[in-house]
Amino acid sequence: MPLCSSAIPSLTGRGAGLSTHPQLIDVLRRVGVDFDESMGVKLDTFIFLDRSGKTYLEAKTVRVMSSWGRLYRSLRDLLPPQSYRLGMSLRHVEQDSGVSAIFADGSRLGADLLVAADGVRSTVREQFLPQVVPNYAGYVAWRAMLDEREIPPAIRAEVFERYTFCLPEGELFLAYPVPGRNNETQVGRRAYNIVWYRPTAPDALVDLCTDAQGQYHGTAIPPPLIRPDVLAAIKATARALVAPQVAEIFCRAQPFFQPIFDLESPQIVFGRVALLGDAAFVARPHVGAGVTKAGLDAVSLADATVGQDVAAALLQYQREQQPFGRGLVALGRQEGAYLSAQLKPPDQRTAAELKRDVKDVLLSHQLRSESLRDVLAASRRVV
Repeated sequence: MPLCSSAIPSLTGRGAGLSTHPQLIDVLRRVGVDFDESMGVKLDTFIFLDRSGKTYLEAKTVRVMSSWGRLYRSLRDLLPPQSYRLGMSLRHVEQDSGVSAIFADGSRLGADLLVAADGVRSTVREQFLPQVVPNYAGYVAWRAMLDEREIPPAIRAEVFERYTFCLPEGELFLAYPVPGRNNETQVGRRAYNIVWYRPTAPDALVDLCTDAQGQYHGTAIPPPLIRPDVLAAIKATARALVAPQVAEIFCRAQPFFQPIFDLESPQIVFGRVALLGDAAFVARPHVGAGVTKAGLDAVSLADATVGQDVAAALLQYQREQQPFGRGLVALGRQEGAYLSAQLKPPDQRTAAELKRDVKDVLLSHQLRSESLRDVLAASRRVV
């Protein structure tokens, strides 16, 4: 079946920064993407800044920060134009001796196998698992990205080449360089990415997702519709709570927010249909492995189809990737437990939920790839 995207007319430039893992690099190289210096920005230092902007902890790391758009472009370039159809809005799936995708314009495409990689709000998953919905974690991620050339020179010299942490009470603020908006990795043409996790009660989230005309947009308000007063308030809060260097970058950008969810599918195969990536499982972004998981899902499915029929291949795929997805969701919940707990009364929190150890925060980031490896290994032992 030709590859079909969503109703969005173009995916270029979507997404922000992401971590790369050895497993992701292996997947990319397997399909012909040479993971060279143009794929991301290399970092060698973590720094923790207090509210005054002073560094109180520094540690070495080896990390390449890339972006969704950079990886998408590399993969998209491998496909002939006729194999990738943009602007297609899927309505539902039908199965008999094969499987067909039916689109909003009345067209349909038939094949032996349909791979549903249509994200956290998957149309395909909703058809087969209508009872499975994303679970709100109790906090949002405020995001911002600013072109390198728009950052004041003194601030750029101090923080740009570092992975920066700020730890306001009950919150987590991360900042790091990524490829530029057109995927550039040359000095001066890169961008600076910020992710700021803030506990947000459900009723406060409703207010955030209500536009200036009073219309409520569910949990996915388009960034241009975020009210000016909401943006002014978050910028003022940044200047009050986080280091002035990164607060200045945040305030010069155009922030938007994303509520944090996780999701587990009890089943990821339905006849000739397979759920893949975020359509199957959504782990909280602390794991830093959403794109890596999707790549590993694709490898598992591709390998399973070699030498056996579709039914046997999909059974093998589900045996391998179901426990892997569950493991990543569990890891994400563990990493985000401190943030989720901030909505509980203090007397109902554990000691770790009342006070976090900065060294634990550092260690969890230093060991992200190892944690991913361990979850993958454990899932294979289950198989």
